[in-house]
Amino acid sequence: MSRHAVSAALRRWREIEPAAPSEWSLAGLAGRLVELSGAEDSAALTFACGLVRQAQLLDEPAAWVAVAAETFYPPDAAAGGVDLEALAVVRVPDPRGLVRAADQLARSGAFSLLVLDVGPHRIAMAALSRLRGLAQKHKTAVVFLTDKPARAPSLGSLISLRGQALQRRSGRDEFTCELRVLKDKRRAPGWVIEEICGGPSGLH
Repeated sequence: MSRHAVSAALRRWREIEPAAPSEWSLAGLAGRLVELSGAEDSAALTFACGLVRQAQLLDEPAAWVAVAAETFYPPDAAAGGVDLEALAVVRVPDPRGLVRAADQLARSGAFSLLVLDVGPHRIAMAALSRLRGLAQKHKTAVVFLTDKPARAPSLGSLISLRGQALQRRSGRDEFTCELRVLKDKRRAPGWVIEEICGGPSGLH
């Protein structure tokens, strides 16, 4: 099953959602370049949708940029509490288009959260440098979603925080979604967040 199929299947959060640690929150990630990576067992979309939900609960605008069809499954995002009508979604034909769209959105200063679904593609250092400057200027959290194992290098040295997002079955209709922080420029890496998610009907 693909990253998008597996992760999208984990959109249904429990009714009682634990409070996010200050490091993993919209405020904690403001002005930073963040990379959420994962392989076949990725829960990157789950944690990204959680950030979107946080932004919307705070009435902060969020945008999601993806290459072509490589994006989340909208019904599952809605089931997880994401207001699709309030989420700006931009689909672009290639990675260059993604960088251009991200640059324009960040430059506008209108968004507190930008999720960039990069997949297996790389991002040029010059583009990362521009986005970091814009993120810091406008206090925007810029989150890159990438397809890679934990041992693979991050997108670049300008990434402020990188986490590997994993999921494992923990019950008949439950999955444990785990975020292992591999790099954190503001504090020591190695901290972990866990969330219990339920798979939608038809998954099992």
